[in-house]
Amino acid sequence: MDILSFAGIVVSFIAILGGNALEGGHIGSLLQLTALLIVAGGTIGAVLVQTPLPTFLRAMKMVGWVFMPPRLDFKAAIERMVEWGNVARREGLLGLEPMSESESDPFVKKGLQLLVDGSEPDTIRGVLEVELSAAEHQETAAAKVFEGMGGYAPTIGILGAVMGLIHVMENLSDPSKLGGGIAVAFVATIYGVGMANLFFLPVANKLKGLVHHRSQFKELTIEGLAAIAAGENPRNIEMKLHGYLH
Repeated sequence: MDILSFAGIVVSFIAILGGNALEGGHIGSLLQLTALLIVAGGTIGAVLVQTPLPTFLRAMKMVGWVFMPPRLDFKAAIERMVEWGNVARREGLLGLEPMSESESDPFVKKGLQLLVDGSEPDTIRGVLEVELSAAEHQETAAAKVFEGMGGYAPTIGILGAVMGLIHVMENLSDPSKLGGGIAVAFVATIYGVGMANLFFLPVANKLKGLVHHRSQFKELTIEGLAAIAAGENPRNIEMKLHGYLH
C-alpha cells in the first residue's frame, strides 16, 4: 500500500476545504451535481475520443497501482539470479529447466526458456528487450490517458462556467435564478482545475514513475539472464546487478 498517495489526497482536501471554511464558506456550496456532470462527463468523453479502447481499459486497471503498486523486490531478484547462475555452473543450463517450468512471471519464464534452450546472450537480450519495449510503450500510453484528462478537465470546467453565465444572462429578469447559475459557473471551474491538479495529473505522473520502475526490474532480469548465458561468475553477476539497487 502506498501511504503517500492516500496522505496526499487527504492533505489536499483538508487544505482546500479547511481554507474554504476559514473564509466562512460552506461545503454545501461546493457540491453542484450539474457542474460535476459537465466536467466529469465532458472530460471522460474527450478522452474516449482520443484513446483506443484497449489503452483506456488498461488505464482503468492501472489506476489501482497508485494506491497498491506492484511489489518488485530487486534484492530477491538478484538473489535468484545468483542462485540460477550457481545451478547453471554446477548442472549446466538444462539444470534451470525446473525453475523455468515453475516460474509464474511470463517475462522471466520466457527468459529462462531461452536460457535452457541454449540461446546466445545477444539473442536472449534481443528477444526480451523487444518485449520490454512493447510493454513499456503500452503502459506509458495508459498512463497518458490520465495526463489527457488533466489537460481537458480545466478547459471543460471553463466551458461549464460559460454555460452557467449564459444561464445567468438568460434570467437577468428573474433574480431568484441568478444565484444557481453563478454557482454552477464558478464551481464548474473549481471542479475542472481541482480534478486536473489534485487527481488526474498526479495519477499520470505516479503511473509513469511506476512504469519506469517496472522497466528497470525487467532490465535487471535481462542483464542477469544474459550474464548467466555468457557463463559469467555468479559473484560477478551479483556485483553487476547490485547497481540496480542505487
